[in-house]
Amino acid sequence: MAMLSFEQKYRVRGGTLIGGDLFDFWVGPFYVGFFGVTTIFCSVLGTALIVYGAVLQGEANIWRISIAPPDISYGLAFAPLKAGGLWQLITMCAIGAFVSWALRQAEIARKLGMGMHIPFAYSFAVFAYITLVVIRPVLMGAWGFGFPYGILSHLDWVSNTGYQYLHFHYNPAHMLAVSFFFTTALAVGLHGSLVLSALNPRAGETVKTAEHENSYFRDAVGYSIGTLGIHRLGLFLALSAAFWSAICIVISGPFWTGGWPQWWDWWLNLPIWH
Repeated sequence: MAMLSFEQKYRVRGGTLIGGDLFDFWVGPFYVGFFGVTTIFCSVLGTALIVYGAVLQGEANIWRISIAPPDISYGLAFAPLKAGGLWQLITMCAIGAFVSWALRQAEIARKLGMGMHIPFAYSFAVFAYITLVVIRPVLMGAWGFGFPYGILSHLDWVSNTGYQYLHFHYNPAHMLAVSFFFTTALAVGLHGSLVLSALNPRAGETVKTAEHENSYFRDAVGYSIGTLGIHRLGLFLALSAAFWSAICIVISGPFWTGGWPQWWDWWLNLPIWH
């Protein structure tokens, strides 16, 4: 009942970014809002275009459906619908849906009087996607450098792009991204297991407090970052992983065209080795 009373308090008009009272209501537990409507519109239209593309290909196997970008020869121009134009429309729908979702998150945060941490964090994932399908293709001069929309074809694109620059794991930004991804998993694993161990005591024992959690890591590793600190650290690690994953691909092609092992020649050419 406490939660229901709280929802009655904050479920009031206002806090919207655009549209005023237009669509400023809830459907069950879900806030709609102007950007909720645009999210649904873009998502449904984009999905319908993917289904239409599958019909054009005569493909019913979800693993083999692939909506490819235009050929490199089209550059940054609009391509015919069946020659990559469908990919361009789907990309516009996807960006519209992702950006709308972030703005909807911002409106909910405003209604609750919260900070913008959630839409800010989600925006890093949107940035990584836009880097792949807009920023990098524009820098390279053709939409054809974007990745295809398909499960297996997407994986093939990732593999081929990696081999195109020889050992892609020698990309320094890729190294940072992978390191942050693994460290995020480590931090979340440590945090989640600690909370569960404190809140799920043996039969007959009492639930442990934050002091117990801090004491555990002080005894185990000599330091405890604290309850607020672990969430700040987790956010930093996760955002860093998304950010450097975008950077590692945007510098591959527009700013570095050789094999990534060759990039490390600067290390061998340092005066200290001569």
